[in-house]
Amino acid sequence: MKEENKALIEQASTQDNTVYAKDFSEQGFWDKLGTLIRRAEQSVAYIALLLYYTMKSREVGIQQKLAIAGALGYLILPLDLIPDFIPVVGYADDFAAMAAAYRLVKESITPSIRAQASAKCNSWFNNFDQKKAEKKIEG
Repeated sequence: MKEENKALIEQASTQDNTVYAKDFSEQGFWDKLGTLIRRAEQSVAYIALLLYYTMKSREVGIQQKLAIAGALGYLILPLDLIPDFIPVVGYADDFAAMAAAYRLVKESITPSIRAQASAKCNSWFNNFDQKKAEKKIEG
């Protein structure tokens, strides 16, 4: 990956993504995941689902929900630091934003949430590998 792209990804992972919370919507989220599925971005879809189901949990506080909504809002937003249509690195900034939110809420992600996200990915991808996706998320 070029140094320029690495710098953009680092910027995306350190910025305050809560400013994008206003861009989150249920319909926009599911529409964007449909695009991810067609492009076989399995780890991006998986982390997005982990965050989505965590945000829907009654056990998660408002600050965590706001961080998740911000990261998912950034995913939905058509204007990115790295445009999504660019092969290989197109979703890198989206992934970085979601990874930052994931680190904030990791302890709130229950085995039930992981199972729900994995089941959804298994229904979408023929060869979904949860362990591989989690390894990529953990970095």
